[in-house]
Amino acid sequence: MNIFVKSFNELSLDELYDILKIRVNVFVVEQNCPYSELDDIDKNAFHVYVKDEDGIQGYLRVYKKDDVRIGRVLSLKRRQGIGTLLLKEGIKVAKEKLSAEKIVIEAQTYAREMYEKLGFYQTSEPFLEDGIEHIKMELDI
Repeated sequence: MNIFVKSFNELSLDELYDILKIRVNVFVVEQNCPYSELDDIDKNAFHVYVKDEDGIQGYLRVYKKDDVRIGRVLSLKRRQGIGTLLLKEGIKVAKEKLSAEKIVIEAQTYAREMYEKLGFYQTSEPFLEDGIEHIKMELDI
């Protein structure tokens, strides 16, 4: 399994298509959550993804919007460490490319433990975003 970090302009059309396809499949179709997936953040984000012989298996993006943020974290092969691998790389990208002193995420509550294992801590009460319970979490660098 190989990990890649690319800015929007470095992505090939095929890579961009595959990333958008898995994001829509997971966040819109699988989670039955109709919302606008294309939000203009991608153009200024770093895209971190894991690929094997079957294609892209996990993804996240790192970007700055007031704070440095990590979002759209997903893994197609669940419970195999892909999410943790991606997050470690995302934290590295946030530090090295965006000079992050803190990283903010809005995590689905079921994934809280995974984030906590990497040092994130909860900073909000649960809230609904697009009908799914989330919490705000932060990591101090």
